[in-house]
This record gives sequence, structure tokens and C-alpha cells, in this order.
Amino acid sequence: MTQKKDIKVPPMGESITEATIARWLKGEGEAVEMDEPLVELETDKVTLEVSSPATGILSEILVKQGETVEIDTLIGRVTEGAAPARPQEKPPVPPAVSKEAAPSPKVKEGQKSRPRQEDEERIPMSRLRQRVAERLKEAQNTAAILTTFNEVDMTNIINLRTQLKESFEKKHGIKLGFMSFFVKACLVALKEIPAVNAEIEGDDFIYKNYYDIGVAVGTPQGLVVPVVRDADQKSFAEIEKDIADLSHKARDGKLTMQDLTGGTFTISNGGVYGSLMSTPILNPPQSGILGMHKIQDRAVVIDGKIEVRPMMYLALSYDHRLIDGREAVTFLVRVKECLDNPERILLGM
Repeated sequence: MTQKKDIKVPPMGESITEATIARWLKGEGEAVEMDEPLVELETDKVTLEVSSPATGILSEILVKQGETVEIDTLIGRVTEGAAPARPQEKPPVPPAVSKEAAPSPKVKEGQKSRPRQEDEERIPMSRLRQRVAERLKEAQNTAAILTTFNEVDMTNIINLRTQLKESFEKKHGIKLGFMSFFVKACLVALKEIPAVNAEIEGDDFIYKNYYDIGVAVGTPQGLVVPVVRDADQKSFAEIEKDIADLSHKARDGKLTMQDLTGGTFTISNGGVYGSLMSTPILNPPQSGILGMHKIQDRAVVIDGKIEVRPMMYLALSYDHRLIDGREAVTFLVRVKECLDNPERILLGM
């Protein structure tokens, strides 16, 4: 006897009350396996997949792609053990209509009868992109954002990484990248300048005695900032593994709410895209964000002599309501010192 199993929108955290049906991965009448992904849901923070509750046939799709539904809404059913339906014949494709004969596209209320509209493509903004836009604008409207700059000589880190990368990967099963050095350097500075690890809530300053470092990752769906938990308690290898795991999950759309919430400070690496200098924007409610940039050979003066060194510009954007200029500059100088001489990090100095 066949039995129908419900497909519902699952709980996704206290702050999320609804989701958008991004796309159905299976069509009505298609065979499905237990735990096989059926539908992608998109919220203002994450994209996640809902899997089949049984092996059988996706017998009903009750909510179409693009529609927004609340948590626990019934969106479809799987008929357990049913045989797949015979494929229906596709209707004949109507003849193509030339652009000259095609009707003018309808303009929705609030949209602007622009010239050359027939050569444009209108794509609805995803919920994730909408939320990113809202948060970025919120940061600009709320925080008193300033940015201070410095530069770091990457010579010693590059030499140390070259010297240790093979043995490091052989021992730990992960490549030694630059990001773990930057996380470690920031941890040293955060402990010395605790205001950069704090946040404002109402009329209070909240100073945090834990260090959950957000690492900004660009994805096709938008910018996300997964968090390396308790980074101060982790080794270089553990930090590299966490960053690699989170980056893969971000690009595959597998991040959870737990991966994205609770960061105390963020690092953003625009250098991977070729950025030489930028002013990163805060990730509310955090009060500081470090921007990494492209490593570029430049002529610098070392002990009175001009030398070519691999240099990187650093940028610290901070909330001036909580962090004074002296604290911001001191923080960034401390980060620079740790990166210029990475043995300071290794020796805990």
C-alpha cells in the first residue's frame, strides 16, 4: 500500500521565519530516493536543500519556484514506493516570433518604458542578495565608519611558507595558506585592543572574551561570512582546515545558520580578485573588519637602501562610536608587526 510523505519547510533558526522556493531539483512524477535533495530553499542568510522523506515518486509540487512560504509550510509530497509516471509528450514548440513582431514587454507598477528595454534582462534579486544589501546599508546608516591603512612586507611569511609548506601539508593534510597567518596576527591585536572585538547594543558596549573570526567568501549567490569558532584556541592547521571546509560549504550552498552567526571580527580578502586597495564595510553588529589586498612587488626603503619587496596594503574599517583612532591605528600596527615578523606569532610575542 502506497503512503504519501509530506515535504515541509524545516526550521532554520530563531531569526528566520520564511523562505523562498529557489528551485525544484525534481519534477512531478520523477522517481526519488530517500534523502535525495528535492528542492532548494533560499532565506535572507542561507541557501539549503530539503531532502526526500522516502523512496518513491515526487507526486505533488504544491508551491512553485519563486514563491515565499513560512516555516513548516507543506510544499510537496512524495508517494512512497510508487512507480514513476510515464513521461508526457511535450507540446509542440510555437514558431519563433521576430523581435519586430514581438509585443512590447509589460512594465510593472514602479518600474521605469526605458529605451532599448527589449535588449535587457530583468532578474529578481535573491533573498540573500536583498539581505546583504540591507545589512550593508544598515552599517552605513548606523555606524560611524572610518578606515585606517598600513602596509605589510610579506617577505618573511612567503619565505616561511615556502620552507614549511610541504612538511606542513604532509603532516596535517591541508595546505599552509596566508589566511591562518592573518587570523593569528589579528588574534594577537584583538587581545591587546579589546574594543575591536566588541559591539554596541543600545547604550552598552559589549566586550567579548571569545574570538570567533568571520572570513568573507564570495559566492554566486552573494557575499557570505562563515565563522571560525574559538580561533584563539586553534592551531594554524586547524584554522586552515576550518577555512577550507567553510569555503567549500559556501560555494556548494551548504552553510548552516550555525556557520554564519556570532562572529566577533571579520577578515575580507579582496586581493584574491586583484584589489590593490579598498575600504571594507563593517559586518554588523561587529565593530571592525580587516581588508587584505593583492601582494605586489614594490620598491621600498630598507635600512637606507631601495629594495623590491612583496608588499600588501592593509585596511581596517572600524566603528568610531566604540573604537578611537588611537586604538584603531595601534591595532593595525600590531597586525603589521606580527605579519612582518611571523616568528612573533609562533612565539606568542
